Amino acid sequence: MNFSYPKSEKLKSKKTIDLLFSKGKSVSKYPLRLVYVESDFDISESRDFGTEQKIKMGVSVSKKYFKHAVDRNYFKRLLREAYRLNKHLLIDHLEKPHAFMFFYQSNDRLSYQEIEAKTKQLFEKFVLELKKEKTISP
Repeated sequence: MNFSYPKSEKLKSKKTIDLLFSKGKSVSKYPLRLVYVESDFDISESRDFGTEQKIKMGVSVSKKYFKHAVDRNYFKRLLREAYRLNKHLLIDHLEKPHAFMFFYQSNDRLSYQEIEAKTKQLFEKFVLELKKEKTISP
């Protein structure tokens, strides 16, 4: 398993981000929230032409909860690291490409171990939601 977070996996397309906020679904595990939408990525967006891109991930920490940029950046780093080490939980269950936005939504200052544990729980909850959607849709 490749535990990297390459540039080709980062969510940067404004069009995809707008789609996430307009038509995306979400799952939460306090204080984390994952907004997702099934998406098709342009081949021109991806630099890894040899591999099929399944995921685009963006990370966000609100100014509402952390006024200082240094604090927001710290929690974004923690979220990216937790995602990087646990993304296999998502990728193994995806059939089609998805775009994700990963939010930290609290002013509680959790440790990295707590954030990683919550991330695993959140990703498992997403997988259950995905399986539920698959059984409902024809």
